[in-house]
Amino acid sequence: MRLGLNLGYWGAGNDASNLALAKHADTLDYSVVWAAEAYGSDAPTVLAFVAAQTSKIDVGSAVLQIPARTPAATAMTAATLDSLSGGRFRLGLGVSGPQVSEGWHGVRFGSPLGRTREYVDIVRMALRRERVRYDGKHFQLPLPDGPGKALALTVHPVRDHIPTYLAAIGPRNLELTGEIADGWLPVFLSPEHAGEQLGHVRAGAEKVGRTLEGFDIAPTVPLVTGADWRVCADAVRGYAALYLGGMGSREKNFYNQLACRMGFEAQAAEVQEKYLAKDYAGAMAAVPLEFIDATSLLGPKERIAERMAAYADAGVTTLTVAMYVADAEAGATALRTAAEALDLAGVA
Repeated sequence: MRLGLNLGYWGAGNDASNLALAKHADTLDYSVVWAAEAYGSDAPTVLAFVAAQTSKIDVGSAVLQIPARTPAATAMTAATLDSLSGGRFRLGLGVSGPQVSEGWHGVRFGSPLGRTREYVDIVRMALRRERVRYDGKHFQLPLPDGPGKALALTVHPVRDHIPTYLAAIGPRNLELTGEIADGWLPVFLSPEHAGEQLGHVRAGAEKVGRTLEGFDIAPTVPLVTGADWRVCADAVRGYAALYLGGMGSREKNFYNQLACRMGFEAQAAEVQEKYLAKDYAGAMAAVPLEFIDATSLLGPKERIAERMAAYADAGVTTLTVAMYVADAEAGATALRTAAEALDLAGVA
């Protein structure tokens, strides 16, 4: 199992710290640094910036939003970033959610599985530098009865194959991930509850005669180091409350539904109720300590090492940490602690 670092969203006032953390992760031989996007900073610009100031660590999108770009534009971005980074780019994709897809990008959220399948098909076709001709339900290239013609990517990617990851939560999306992707980007992954999710991924792989050998399971996990893991958990409450309570509508919040499947149905409902009523402090307090502990790395190095071993036993191959620290110095300490914990766990 390797370590990764997730910088989250750029532009939240921690940009200088994020760059310092990425550089430090590079010196500690972390495998990959990821950047996210929602409706603020975009991931490719951040990744180009980070790649220019690091030397070994991979740079990955976690995720590029499928409704934000045409498949061809994503292929252009992937090829460019892979070239600029010297073959260090990983392409993570996700459909986002209805609010962002329809409210920000003006793209209907319907048929997310079918759109994802066709989207990945076209991206890979373009990255193989084939002339892109595609007659799908959601994408037609070139458009019929118009002046467009089939084109091929003019940029030569450094590698023949750029690894593609999908962010997936629901059972059908997990099966699709196992069927078509090179890796999975889960959130709120608990070693104790990962078996069912991985079962869906494995079932998708088996549909097309694949196994999970070489398949990268790369969850993002909050990391907070300290003597008392319960105190450390408090640093994660705001993040957990936002996702369980406010990331989506009352009827369609994929993260809340995941918590329900993990056995926290009543608590997840309470968090959502308080969050949507703008009682943010109440929502944070309502997040179960057990949920935070199950999906985070909390406490002293020895306890973190135990949890890392559990993640490795569950099948995780790249354990990506998300930082909840005051400054770059504290972040660097946490990164070193995580690296030492990985050695202590004996799963590197």
